[in-house]
Amino acid sequence: MALRTVDDVFADYVGRRRGIIKALTVEVEQFWEQCDPSKENLCLYGYADSTWEVTLPCEEVPPELPEPTLGINFARDGMKRQDWLCLVAVHADCWLMAMTFYNAAKLDQKGRQRLFDAINALPTVYEIVSGRAAGRPGGMDPAELAAIKRARMGLAAEEEDDGSPTEGEGEPCPNCGATYQSGEFWIQCDVCDRWFDGKCVGMTTKKAAEQPQWKCPLCP
Repeated sequence: MALRTVDDVFADYVGRRRGIIKALTVEVEQFWEQCDPSKENLCLYGYADSTWEVTLPCEEVPPELPEPTLGINFARDGMKRQDWLCLVAVHADCWLMAMTFYNAAKLDQKGRQRLFDAINALPTVYEIVSGRAAGRPGGMDPAELAAIKRARMGLAAEEEDDGSPTEGEGEPCPNCGATYQSGEFWIQCDVCDRWFDGKCVGMTTKKAAEQPQWKCPLCP
């Protein structure tokens, strides 16, 4: 389908972005499994209908459209899981911008500026995956944001080396000074990235899952 207007190009960007965000957050387990390092160079594609796919790059030379970064699967087992997801997110942002401005090549200067302003008003995929998108809902509905929050909490619970607290180690809770003990619920502030004792700040797993964003009591 030809993308003739700013709205057409922006809608294509939003759909592809949503698909990639799903792959790196809500559907991260499927994404992780599909990025098998034993396979050939793989790419992450996001599509305008908000779906995603991990597959081989286009064999056409030169390709009809900009291609995503290939070989994302090779680094999967050589990095901390969250670091790898953030790296993929950065590459995905680059590809999304390349696709969008390829589609916008025939827009005039005012159209390109309006398109960029609309894109820049949204958090990047990296900001969402890394948790730095506090206060920037980015056009996603509350249900999607809550699901992303749950996915991030799940990753923290699965891994001890992804930056989340481990028993007796790490920085104490900035609010009460307690150190993390196995089995306790701690929550990371979406503004300052610091970890807090859930009991100290009145948060539980259920409450956190219901909040797309959580700002700690120490942030203004």
